[in-house]
Amino acid sequence: MKTKKAKPIIFAILAAALYGINSPLSKLLLAEISPTLMAALLYFGAGIGMLVIWLIKKPGNGIEHLEKKQWPYILGMVVLDIIAPICLMIGLQKTTAANASLLNNFEIVATALISMVFFKEVLSKRLWVAIAVISAASFLLSFEDLSALKFSLGSLFVLLAAVSWGLENNCTRVLSKKDPFEIVIIKGLASGAGALVVALIVGIGPIEISYMLWALLLGFVAYGLSIFFYVRAQRDLGAAKTSAFYAFAPFIGAGLSFLIFRNSPTIVYIIALVLMIIGAYLVATDYRHPHLVDIIFKHNKNQKE
Repeated sequence: MKTKKAKPIIFAILAAALYGINSPLSKLLLAEISPTLMAALLYFGAGIGMLVIWLIKKPGNGIEHLEKKQWPYILGMVVLDIIAPICLMIGLQKTTAANASLLNNFEIVATALISMVFFKEVLSKRLWVAIAVISAASFLLSFEDLSALKFSLGSLFVLLAAVSWGLENNCTRVLSKKDPFEIVIIKGLASGAGALVVALIVGIGPIEISYMLWALLLGFVAYGLSIFFYVRAQRDLGAAKTSAFYAFAPFIGAGLSFLIFRNSPTIVYIIALVLMIIGAYLVATDYRHPHLVDIIFKHNKNQKE
């Protein structure tokens, strides 16, 4: 009985951990792969991997499939999922993986504000505090030298990625009751193809097949399997509790970054880290907005497979 209760918690932790490894391991691969090609391979890995899982599994009864009337939102989702990972990969090239991991939390701010403006979502005081805290932390992380107010170009690209994903979250909220596997497969294959076209236009240069295979595997694990475990956890824990676990994926990535790259955190980074933890906790435990919390962490998983 205890094992049965612990299983969904383990799935939720796995979902957070697998997504958390994305920034540090992508940073390593970017030494050998261009940012645009890296973005394409990550999404291709997720799409292909989830397609294989979907073919092996038998779709459950009562699954709602995507419809023609939702194509504008699907197109918006795909376009934004081309822009966002390219921006993130460029940012990762120009800033530390630890910084990028934490700055990914700005997606919370972007998602909430866009939801308020376009979907008339009324934000609670708790969410407003979280937005203020995360924005302050993002401001601190965005400057290479606070004394000289020298802005980090890498941080700017990571923030652009976060805003793009915030827009994408609000596109996919319309698809939230549809089959999550269909959504992820379309995201992966269509966005991967779009990013590949961009990569071919700007040039990818010579590359070893082995690095491409590692990038595909990382995409399958960090994007595909992470979503798979999220959906499994959400079935038993519900959206809010699963989201609370998933909220700390960026902090897992930040911790792993320090282990891999042997960087020492600065005082400014530690202050930003504490602020980000407070902000993520406030959002993840805001039970007045269960739907909004769910689309923030992460991309509208359905409650049923």
